[in-house]
Amino acid sequence: MPALQSLLCNCLYFTANALTRVITRMAEEEFSVTGVSPSHAFLLLLVDATPGITPTALARELHLAPSTVTRFIDKLAHKGLLKRQVDGRTTGIYPTEKGRALKEPIYEAWHRLFERYSAVLGEDFSRELTHMLDEAAHKLEG
Repeated sequence: MPALQSLLCNCLYFTANALTRVITRMAEEEFSVTGVSPSHAFLLLLVDATPGITPTALARELHLAPSTVTRFIDKLAHKGLLKRQVDGRTTGIYPTEKGRALKEPIYEAWHRLFERYSAVLGEDFSRELTHMLDEAAHKLEG
């Protein structure tokens, strides 16, 4: 088995997916107290930080397909956490008061998540890994 493990650990695709599964499980546990998934939580933070942001801009910032962002917006609007406002041909997304009320719990969950994986990886390594992964994603997308 060591040969197989050696083969897999040298594959960015495999190791990135393995990391994604582990960190997703941790994030879902930490964000569960907010009542929204981690992905929905980050979309809410972006909308709160830039009221009127377009779905296209959200898709770009979140590195998601526009159809996925539309589904997220639909779900969050149904929960009363954000709203759409049409202005001519442009649709802006805005937080509701109920959505804004989640800002602090979302930041607390994000902080707990960081503390949780930093306890294992170390704070400096966690910050460096996050930066390197972000840089790699941008390079590979471009």
